[in-house]
Amino acid sequence: MERNIGFKERRYIEELRILTKSTALDCVIDERFSRVIYVIRPGDMGLAIGKKGENIRRMQNVLGKRIEMVECAECLEDFVRNMFRPAEISGVRKEPAGPRIDVFLKKKSDLGIAIGKGGCNIEKARTLIRRFFGFDLGEVLIEGEQHE
Repeated sequence: MERNIGFKERRYIEELRILTKSTALDCVIDERFSRVIYVIRPGDMGLAIGKKGENIRRMQNVLGKRIEMVECAECLEDFVRNMFRPAEISGVRKEPAGPRIDVFLKKKSDLGIAIGKGGCNIEKARTLIRRFFGFDLGEVLIEGEQHE
């Protein structure tokens, strides 16, 4: 999937590299939720977060926005799992009718976590899935429940 990273995003990625010594593959500036979402190289998540979240707090102070991080993965299902953490994902199903995927949660109690306050986690997932895999996010469902 082709991604264009603008000047501001490149600056934020460089700021992360300088402060944390970790590598971000992509950066999304989400003005609606006043946050910056970093997609971190696999294996660099510990470096990016820092001891007890210290690096995230430093980045928030420098940028003046909330920082969220997602570890990148080659496999769509692993990437979705990383995005919705700490909610437990049981699987991802691609719809045969089009370029949409549905996400299945293991427990109903994880639905609130997956959606996020004001839908912020769903928006993050929608943006990153489209950007990295070219799919649209369909529905977030509970495993075993029927839907129409």
